Amino acid sequence: MVTDRGLQVLRAIVQDFVDTREPVGSKAIVERHAFGVSAATIRNDMALLEDEELIAAPHTSSGRIPTDKGYRVFVDHLAEVRPLSPAQRSAISAFLDGPGDLDDVLVRTVRALTQLTGQVAIVQYPSFARATISHVELVQLGGGRMLVILVTDTGRVSQRLAFVRDEFDDDDLARVRTDVATLLVGRPVREGAQRVEERLARQDAVQSPQDVATEAIVRVLAEELEEFRHDRLVMAGAANLARSESDFRGSIYPLLEAIEEQVTLMKLMSEMVADDHGLAASIGRENEPFGLGEASVVASEYDATGARARVGLLGPTRMDYPTNFAAVRAVARYLTRMLDEDESAR
Repeated sequence: MVTDRGLQVLRAIVQDFVDTREPVGSKAIVERHAFGVSAATIRNDMALLEDEELIAAPHTSSGRIPTDKGYRVFVDHLAEVRPLSPAQRSAISAFLDGPGDLDDVLVRTVRALTQLTGQVAIVQYPSFARATISHVELVQLGGGRMLVILVTDTGRVSQRLAFVRDEFDDDDLARVRTDVATLLVGRPVREGAQRVEERLARQDAVQSPQDVATEAIVRVLAEELEEFRHDRLVMAGAANLARSESDFRGSIYPLLEAIEEQVTLMKLMSEMVADDHGLAASIGRENEPFGLGEASVVASEYDATGARARVGLLGPTRMDYPTNFAAVRAVARYLTRMLDEDESAR
């Protein structure tokens, strides 16, 4: 059973180890923190923490470092997440303010987070499976190329090229546009995907140029709607892992592989259990089923017009958890507010 002072000693060890990268001894704790007790008393508290496997000696020195279990207890007993400084908030605002579609906003979000924290930043796309298709636009680019623009009510905008062979006058283009819009606009993504599949399955053998163009456009839309139904991540800051490589006992290759493939991180992010404030952490050995036993992930939830997703940070277990929690929480709140304002402005 860890006493209140024992938790305070654990907090001091975590904070000092994160700051210095050096094992923390009782003398250093007495000098740096106002406990009002002797170094011998602190050594007794440290012995109890070691019995509970919350701290460990990395070698024969008297210093101790937190274990994964110790980091977990530290995170679970955070009294509060300290707010970001005005300068940090200004940095977030500078990155995220300004017009842009959802793709652009999420790219700016991960760039802001990784610059703010020095960790790998991760943002989940909201689930678009329940989104509704609000607009389809077609723009002729010449050479038989058609730009197909698809917009959902959650703010997602996609653009793809379709090759339609022919050029159309305004009337014929309007007919193609109406045909595609009738098929999709006002319908949920799931239903839209089903309708385009059915449309492609019943194409006639003999077709007009407009029908050929519509089929090419519908095929492109079918591919895009299929992507809408799958989870996606946006990430930035992988180079930060190389800078903190000494914090990993083994290779950073599993982390780089997870970043490249995304599937592992999507599963991990989805399974993390959030607290009452929407904050979640998965630390060290808790990530072994995902092959990331030497890494930690902290995350906060954001809302995109009813579709919830997460903003997170990936890094070594020796990370500044309070600051990283504050960063993901602040960015998540800012992102929610931006998306809500963008939806209200439509």
